[in-house]
Amino acid sequence: MEKIVTLTLNPAIDKSTSAKSIVPDKKLRCKPPVYEPGGGGVNVSRGLKRLGCTSTAIYLAGGHSGKFYKDLLDEENVTSHVIETEGITRENMIIVDESSNLQYRFGMPGPTIKESEWQACLQAIEQAQGIEFIVASGSVPEGIPDDFFGSLASIAKAKKAKLIIDTSGEPLRKAVSEGVFMLKPNLGELSYLKGVEELHDGDIVNTAREIINNGGCEVMVISMGPTGAMLITRDEVLKSTAPMVKKKSTVGAGDSMVAGMVYALSQKLSLIDVLKFGIASGTATTMNHGTELFKKQDVERLFSMLKGY
Repeated sequence: MEKIVTLTLNPAIDKSTSAKSIVPDKKLRCKPPVYEPGGGGVNVSRGLKRLGCTSTAIYLAGGHSGKFYKDLLDEENVTSHVIETEGITRENMIIVDESSNLQYRFGMPGPTIKESEWQACLQAIEQAQGIEFIVASGSVPEGIPDDFFGSLASIAKAKKAKLIIDTSGEPLRKAVSEGVFMLKPNLGELSYLKGVEELHDGDIVNTAREIINNGGCEVMVISMGPTGAMLITRDEVLKSTAPMVKKKSTVGAGDSMVAGMVYALSQKLSLIDVLKFGIASGTATTMNHGTELFKKQDVERLFSMLKGY
């Protein structure tokens, strides 16, 4: 098993295409679709591969679409460990209206996961040797208990591995209750953890510090969209803006940011450079159409811009 392991509980085949215009009640002629293996943790592994860093992607997959999903991932030479499910792997659709350049994203629900299937995910990580980073990212399908990430956190602690969580809702709260290395909430998710509708600017750092001081995580990275992001620890508050680029799609940008940060952590960069490399990776993904992730040369160029040289 690689030193970096990613976990995806609700993977999806992302199909992206475009049409001259999107109108109701008419047959819409679309461009040839592009198929890519999507889902939080898998996208992190795909991003790491583009940066020249290996990882093992553990994910649940089943049915004919699950086999196609693995074929797509094999084409990118990403090492994978498949936990087979009875349910069929979902498919998502992303369509761009060429007349307005607006993007429409259709996300399908995943299959209901059996206990034996999600338990197999935990067992695969528990049995792995030499893991330094575990990245659990993405949505949680029906059948998986809310405290799954809490159980994963316990395993990570026992293995002395750094667990990075990027999810939402009650599974996020359960992960915080157990304690992890890094969380990457957006402002809405951080508000949820605080139990309020919306956080004011002056409350963001205090809320993050409260979670950190209570043992919820060691590092919190709060993504704030086009304005950049903030990295907070017990002792530091680091901020970085996002470089200005022409955005074509935001699909996969959050996962790319996580991939960039994990890569930077694995290279033992400073925390400010971890933040900037993550922002550069996420921003670089927005420069591409559909569900395509970043190009390495774009990440390196944007990172140099953020560092000021």
